[in-house]
Amino acid sequence: MSRIGKQTIIVPTGTEVSLAGTSFTVKGPKGTLTRDFPGDIAININGNEVTFTPAREGDRTLNALWGTYASHVKNMVTGVNEGFSKKLILEGVGFKSDVAGTVLNLALGFSHPVKVEIPTGLTVNAEKNNITVTGIDKELVGAFTASVRSMKKPEPYKGKGFRYSDEVIRRKQGKKAA
Repeated sequence: MSRIGKQTIIVPTGTEVSLAGTSFTVKGPKGTLTRDFPGDIAININGNEVTFTPAREGDRTLNALWGTYASHVKNMVTGVNEGFSKKLILEGVGFKSDVAGTVLNLALGFSHPVKVEIPTGLTVNAEKNNITVTGIDKELVGAFTASVRSMKKPEPYKGKGFRYSDEVIRRKQGKKAA
């Protein structure tokens, strides 16, 4: 049994959910999200509540999908109402970041500037060396911040590179003078 899948999701007022075949749509004040949910999990909409029921009891893969579907729908409802954001902090001498239109320009100590295209649906704000990525799709926000972070991961000696705002970098001591 999935503990997450058994929970009912309460849809706030001003948010509209609909199911057409296997396509689930959530409309809210911040936008609209649509996702395809194929499989043996039935999505039931009763007023402002969404519940999930598996077709067969005891199937391990179906129980895993049960909780996964519930998590996806909960993230969609939260995204269209509140949105999601992640913060990256860029540390290092000479490392810079700024946003120009739909391009994130980065100076990461390479011989060339790095330009990253910002996907539609995301808002990127870069001030000083703090980059904030906001959007209604949790997966898109997380994937974009992870791809930006992978360009210059934090190193353990001086901590130079991208790190999440809540991430703690374990530092190494370095060489000792004899």
